Amino acid sequence: MLGSLARKLRIFGFDTAYFKQGDDAGLKAIARREKRVILTSDKSLFERSQAEGLAAVLVVGRTDRARLLAVQVSADVRLVSGPTGRASRCAVCNGQLKLLRRKDVAAAAIPAKVLARHRKFFQCGSCSRFYWRGRHWDRLRRLSHSLKTKALT
Repeated sequence: MLGSLARKLRIFGFDTAYFKQGDDAGLKAIARREKRVILTSDKSLFERSQAEGLAAVLVVGRTDRARLLAVQVSADVRLVSGPTGRASRCAVCNGQLKLLRRKDVAAAAIPAKVLARHRKFFQCGSCSRFYWRGRHWDRLRRLSHSLKTKALT
């Protein structure tokens, strides 16, 4: 239910597992085993997790910005670093990203227009997806800035 939030957390550099299938007991077992914080908008799961001594955050809000602010406040984490030139996590699979120069990227892997416009690329070491500073980068920087502004107030 929080897939978009999971992707944003990865983009901001957080090691984020997204639990898509299974029951609450399975989720709690993974959280316990991997020492993860459970982020959920399910109040019942949140309360049961806390009662069992697991770290959990009840995520409220309808937008990613509101949800990120809720996580930032509730978990006392700093989400304000924002996207940087040294991206670290794949938004899709959570794998580690490595920086590549244009000359190191296979031309067939990236659309020609993108390859011509950009010099730096990132590739996931797990799923091999490529990333670059496209238009989404500006939106993420604005989101990061709004989180910084709100965190300071």
